[in-house]
Amino acid sequence: MVGVVVGLVVGGAVLAGCVEPATTTSGPTMLGSAPAGRSTSGPTSGATGGATDGSGPPAPVQPSGPATVEVDVARLATGLDVPWGIAPLDDGRSLVTLRDEARLVLVGADGTVTPVTGPGVRALTDVVAPQGEGGLLGVAVLGRTGDGLDVALYATTSRDNRVLRATLTGDALGPLTPVLTGIPVARNHDGGRLAVGPDGYLYVSTGDAGDPRRAQDPDSLGGKILRITPEGDAAPGNPVEGSPVWSLGHRNVQGMGWSPDGRMFASEFGQNTWDELNVIHRGANYGWPLVEGQGGAGEGFVDPVAVWRTADASPSGLAVTDEGVYLAGLRGQRLWRVPLRPAAATDLDVLSHHVGNSLLVGGSPPRAVWRRRVL
Repeated sequence: MVGVVVGLVVGGAVLAGCVEPATTTSGPTMLGSAPAGRSTSGPTSGATGGATDGSGPPAPVQPSGPATVEVDVARLATGLDVPWGIAPLDDGRSLVTLRDEARLVLVGADGTVTPVTGPGVRALTDVVAPQGEGGLLGVAVLGRTGDGLDVALYATTSRDNRVLRATLTGDALGPLTPVLTGIPVARNHDGGRLAVGPDGYLYVSTGDAGDPRRAQDPDSLGGKILRITPEGDAAPGNPVEGSPVWSLGHRNVQGMGWSPDGRMFASEFGQNTWDELNVIHRGANYGWPLVEGQGGAGEGFVDPVAVWRTADASPSGLAVTDEGVYLAGLRGQRLWRVPLRPAAATDLDVLSHHVGNSLLVGGSPPRAVWRRRVL
């Protein structure tokens, strides 16, 4: 049996101990993992992927997650105001964004919280315009430059959502450089997740910013998953040369991650009926606003691998281990686990755990921060 340790604080309350599976009367609907004729191996851009030192990615494995796991929940840090993005650093700390305060903090493995200083942080207070679901959102580590770490930040401004780059040296953030601008902005559906893929490129999730038509418009950056270089250019091997768009037809992707065999997973807010877990394929269309949840495959769209009623989910962040995909259900007030199965498997099952009023797995409930490891 595999155990996953998750440490978090929710609304100031301490959660600890082993969490037993909760009973639910409206679990997710499990669907097929890929449409006919599409690859299930994840992004295939022709890039070598994996480590940037030339060693390449590890050999893909075919995971087979156990049906159940033991989950321990423990406090890691408290007093944080709407933590949104989390990026682990190589020294054991995590860089955390505070959405509404437009600040950065470093959270140590022992729970110590250290404010980030420097000219980049001071500039954030002028650049970021928090509103509704917008503010200082995603964060990702791009690589090392000398003694510093290059990081990417997703920020809501008064005019757009944008990706910024800066160098973190110790506890100080250097000057900000915009690398991608013009992402649609609104009070809701701002996307904001950043993640570096196995291919070394930066993936950016965007929302439709309240206008569903953007999701089907290939010329709009809204309602998409974008794939760019650390400098902000469209990554080589994208579906359309010169375009940053990797996939389209999204309403508001909130979590992204990769399994050991290279499959890319994304969690997505539905509207009134279905929230989704999708396997992301190069150039694929996920149907919004023409389709919500299941039923788009016959029209050329990609169906989700799992859906939840919106009352049971409203997924925020997503984390992928070598045995399962974990989604935080904010409205559903639970952590959902989808055990990993070999590509194209359809016999997926889900374990539900009640853990409190809201939960962060790389996502954004109020006053929560997480960690996890596979035992």
